[in-house]
Amino acid sequence: MKCWTRREFGCAAAATCLAALRLRSARGQAKARIVVVGGGIGGATVAKYLALAAGAVDVTLVEPKRYYTTCFFSNLYLAGLRSFASLTHGYEALARRYRITVRHDAATAIDPGGQTVTLESGTKLPYDRLVLAPGIAFKDGTIDGYDDAAARIMPHAWMAGAQTKLLRGQLQEMKDGGVFVVVAPPEPFRCPPGPYERASLVAHYFKRYKPRAKILILDAKDTFFEQDLFQDGWNRHYPGMIEWLPAQFTGGVRAVDPKTRSIVTASETFRADVANVIPAQKAAQLAQQAGLTDGSGWCPVNPLTFESTLYRGIHLVGDAVTAGDMPKSAYAANSQAKACAFAIAAALTGAERFPAHLFNMCFTFLGPEDAVSDAISFKLAEGTIKIADIFFSKLEEGAAIRAQAVRQASGWYDAFTHDTFG
Repeated sequence: MKCWTRREFGCAAAATCLAALRLRSARGQAKARIVVVGGGIGGATVAKYLALAAGAVDVTLVEPKRYYTTCFFSNLYLAGLRSFASLTHGYEALARRYRITVRHDAATAIDPGGQTVTLESGTKLPYDRLVLAPGIAFKDGTIDGYDDAAARIMPHAWMAGAQTKLLRGQLQEMKDGGVFVVVAPPEPFRCPPGPYERASLVAHYFKRYKPRAKILILDAKDTFFEQDLFQDGWNRHYPGMIEWLPAQFTGGVRAVDPKTRSIVTASETFRADVANVIPAQKAAQLAQQAGLTDGSGWCPVNPLTFESTLYRGIHLVGDAVTAGDMPKSAYAANSQAKACAFAIAAALTGAERFPAHLFNMCFTFLGPEDAVSDAISFKLAEGTIKIADIFFSKLEEGAAIRAQAVRQASGWYDAFTHDTFG
């Protein structure tokens, strides 16, 4: 008798659901219409894995942009260690290989009762199931003076693309001896290690080209993710270059003045040559408008199926959702998307549902030859998602182990983006 591993059992369950969908199609029953809104990691993954039903469902992916730029690894681009093109991915393979209908349009409204999505072009798409992967938006008014106009001077670069290029250009133009200020947001936010990895890699760039430059991190928190690993790396690679000021020291960032590139805290005003302001975050506007968020600003979901707890027939994945202990990361979004796809397949066929197997994996760079990693598995417990097992890199790891993690990270990126878009 075969002994199944947890991963094999999950894959078998998914295969059963997809086989049932194919049988439904073969019997001449109408194909289920599934609309996926948002072509980031979560949306592209759920569209692909639903389309693996091999024609048993009609999958439409709605995404206004023709190319997706990954936020993860974008800090390497800021440091001149990776090209922008290497972070950019199209949707051609999803359309060609998996017969997904890709609509480069923006969703403007959702009618849960009528089960339609209205697009900016005026088209209405009917659906049997809807999946939203809308991503994040910034909370208005959390930093006085910071708006869309200010972001063109003090970029957040937290939605990869034009903002990333803008920040890269500003860093290149900054004088040697200048000050780069990073405003790190309160939790929860997309990519917990991101602001601190950004400081690390920009410090590497400064060390090579602007050795008298300084980096100041003004944090909305008193601690941050993997703090010991970061501070150890800063001391080893960039002594005296990076200063981190917690909220208990500054009282938090209150306002900005784009004209003078000033950041105002409760205790002091700081002047930046380049300012990277990352505000507090919430679920994207479409989710807000559709009534899919609660008082937290995020979207509550059933942790087994990722179906909204506020509207039946609508599922959500990725950074916009409240997912227990799961971080807002690309790998978490990919994991959620697969669980969601298998849950939808089970719902459409009446097949047995199995617990979702949820994971997160992340590589974080302290320097071009120094990377750390974490791997976390999750379980469903007490009606939410809890950490089951966790691994973090250790402080005492040698240079060879860290350099090996750098090489692994590169392969991980290629495999991960292929799994999503390939």
